[in-house]
Amino acid sequence: MDRRQFVSLLGGAALTPLARLPAVADPSNSCSAPVRRDDGWPVAPVTEDGLVDRGALCRMADRLAKTTNVHSVLVARGGGLVFERYFSGPDEVDNRKVRNVVFDADTLHDMKSVSKSVASLATGIAIDRGLIASVDEPILNFFPELSDLHSPERDRFKLVHALTMSMGQKWMEATPETGDEDNDEARMNRSPDSCRYVLGLPVTAPPGQEFFYNTGALALVSAIVRKATGRPLDEFARKVLFEPLGITAVEWKRRKGDTDAGGGLRLRPRDMAKIGQLVLAGGRWNGRQIVPKAWIESSTAPKLKASEHQQYGYLWWLGRSQSNGRAVQWVGALGRGGQSIRIVPELDLVVVVTGGYYQDYSPEAFRAQYAVFKDVLGAISSPT
Repeated sequence: MDRRQFVSLLGGAALTPLARLPAVADPSNSCSAPVRRDDGWPVAPVTEDGLVDRGALCRMADRLAKTTNVHSVLVARGGGLVFERYFSGPDEVDNRKVRNVVFDADTLHDMKSVSKSVASLATGIAIDRGLIASVDEPILNFFPELSDLHSPERDRFKLVHALTMSMGQKWMEATPETGDEDNDEARMNRSPDSCRYVLGLPVTAPPGQEFFYNTGALALVSAIVRKATGRPLDEFARKVLFEPLGITAVEWKRRKGDTDAGGGLRLRPRDMAKIGQLVLAGGRWNGRQIVPKAWIESSTAPKLKASEHQQYGYLWWLGRSQSNGRAVQWVGALGRGGQSIRIVPELDLVVVVTGGYYQDYSPEAFRAQYAVFKDVLGAISSPT
């Protein structure tokens, strides 16, 4: 599978009508305004607020409950939650199948590659604090123990190339064609030293020239944050990102001592929405600057073309969709199985979707969550 075929699984494929998706979920709760909880989220009143067509979102949710394996949908607009719905259905937890889960606001969910975008935020904080000099720092500077890997080609690897998936190496991502074992992602995980495995791969193109999706780059990012900050990425993120956001229930697994930045994070959907709102607000949450505004602006600006319809920043996807007859730009964190955080700055909007479409890296996952996003856009009024 080439890079553009792979990227099509991340939201670029043609949409499947929701009614044709497999019927596996059941309705789980009534359609109403989000419940007010002690988690820092303001919620909109049940009465018409002018921000969204709640009736349209309720009809969408009822349809999802009958026809999909979507697990949750949350919508924030104007700085507050305006819609929240949870469902039930099969799931996977750490690649272990769970027959049926009744999801609610307290259920942790696998983020898969949404983890990459969260790792970008933590990296930006480390750079702002002077713990990492800049995105232009040569990668091998962080790995003196791998001095035998130095070469003219590898010496050109910089942190920015890992953040933009443009290292120019031969890499085979896990896809339906490769299966779970015959790919570089699996071989990296089986190797005794993930960073040595990644950096030791053949160089096929100058770094920085072309986007090529590479989860191995996140093994490097995770190790670099650990080496620079003195603590694993998950511990650093807990202190500088999660705690300031009031995110108290979080799991982020490790492999061989380093945080699995490529896909090991588990969060509650409301906390996913906090991540989206943080990015929407330029790194601020409830009046506090948590991530530098300059990093938000730089990391969500297009760096490379990822596909015909999407670009890539520092571990963030950038796309465009139609909303009530006009094009709007969005920033997204996208993960296998149907996980997504999409931010639409011009609509002051955050949309969170979780799902359970893990089997065979199914395109249905991204079709389902993108169809939800399109339905939400249809229910959003244009800004005055």
